[in-house]
Order: sequence, then structure tokens, then C-alpha cells
Amino acid sequence: MAVWAIGDIQGCYDELCRLLEHIDFDPGRDRLWLTGDLVNRGPGSLETLRLVRGLGGSATTVLGNHDLHLLAGVHGGHEEHLNRTLQPVLTAPDRVPLLEWLRHRPMLHHDPALGYTLVHAGLPPQWDPDTASRCAGEVEARLRGPDYQAFFREMYGDQPDRWSPELAGRERERFIVNALTRMRFCTADGRLDLSYKGPPGSQPAGYLPWFEVPGRRSRGHRIVFGHWSTLGPVAAPDVFPADTGCLWGGCLTALRLDPPGDDGRPVPVTEPCRGHYRPRRRFR
Repeated sequence: MAVWAIGDIQGCYDELCRLLEHIDFDPGRDRLWLTGDLVNRGPGSLETLRLVRGLGGSATTVLGNHDLHLLAGVHGGHEEHLNRTLQPVLTAPDRVPLLEWLRHRPMLHHDPALGYTLVHAGLPPQWDPDTASRCAGEVEARLRGPDYQAFFREMYGDQPDRWSPELAGRERERFIVNALTRMRFCTADGRLDLSYKGPPGSQPAGYLPWFEVPGRRSRGHRIVFGHWSTLGPVAAPDVFPADTGCLWGGCLTALRLDPPGDDGRPVPVTEPCRGHYRPRRRFR
């Protein structure tokens, strides 16, 4: 059995199929971890949802910001504002079961036997893995509960931008969502910058990649994440980025978590992408 983690797909269904063939993925034998953002902008969001849902227990996907955006558009009453590439999902005969399945995906996945945590964007520096799991569980309970529509109406916003255990209600849930699905940079004291999307070294003064903050409480725990297509290679021994910008003309990457390479690190396998969606700005 092999365990593979694949970065943000964002509707690049054809590339996903080729990558699964490339790694000889067998759902009866292997396991697949997905960093979220299954949908949006690429041409095959509907097909991607159907494929991943159809894999059942062979695939684990966490929710990304684009997945939540789709759900918020539908359940928050703003379908007209969704990207046109999502229209096939909205008009599909199996729309309801697909969206119900998506709404019940986790915000974070941890495998204690394998020793990896899977998340879309990252963990704020104040959180240890136990805190992260508890916070993710709080949001998952709201997503799966009877008042999920109210959750989506209140989800958006950039504040609060710093964690405190005293946060409560919608402010607490909004911070958890932003940290797990939108974060890239933060200050040394853990204040999030949710707007800048460029690579390390180009960020505003005073900000660091979340995994470089001194004293990060998740340091030493292996974390697989996506969301950051401009990130590039990372030398840190405990963080493993999997988003290599397929949608933007890069490639779709699978990291073989188990068994690892001879150096103990995940082994990458890549599939070139056609770049269906071309960025209008330098950074995305």
C-alpha cells in the first residue's frame, strides 16, 4: 500500500487523472490525501468532485477556501457571484449529494500512525497539533450541524487576525477558517496577513511564512499543505507543500508519504499542466 498526498486541483480533472495513472494509484490498495481546493477556475470541477467522492474511504480531502466559497455561494444565497466554471456543479443532477458530501469533509486530518497532519493552508504559530485538531473540530461541527447556512453567511471577513483562546462565536470560527484555509504569512506574534500571495522574500516588512515563525508550537510535527502556488521548495524538515500551481500552468504534484524516500522525506511525482487559467497579476 502507498499513501499519496496531492496538492490543489481546482478543477484540473484531466491532469488529476493522468497523475493518478502516473503513480499507478489503486483505490483497492492505496490511499489518497488531498489538500483541498478541489474546485473553481479549472474546467473540470464537477468531474473532480464526482471522482473524489466515488473513491470513498480510499481518499481523504480537507476543505480549502475555494471549496468553502462554493458552499457559501450555494447555502448563503449568492450563487450568482460564483465563478462560471462552477456552473456545471450548480446545474448537475447530482448537485445535492455532491455538495452534501463536500460540506461533511474535515478541516484537518491527522494520522497518528503515519505521523502526518493534512491541512489546506497551515497552522498559526500559537497552535500545537492538539489545539489545531480541537479548533478544526469546532468548525466541522458547525458545517455539519443544523445551522450551517448561518455559518456560511457569517464566514467571510479578515478579522480577527490574531488568535486568542478567549475568542468566541462567529469571531472564533472566522479566525479558525482563515488560519486553516487562507493563511500564508503572519507576524512573529501570529497576526495573519490574508491578502499577500507572493513567494517568501517578497512579503511586506514584518511578516514571515507561517512555518518560519520562531517558537511555532507545531514545529517538529510533519504537516502537508497546499494553498500556496508561489511558494516553491521549502527546506524545513517538518512542512511539505504540495500546491505547485497546476491551474496556473505549473504542474500537479503527488507526494508519496508512505513509504518515503531513502532520506525519509516524501517523494514527489509531478504531472505537467496546460495552464487553463492564466493569471492577470504577477502573484495569485
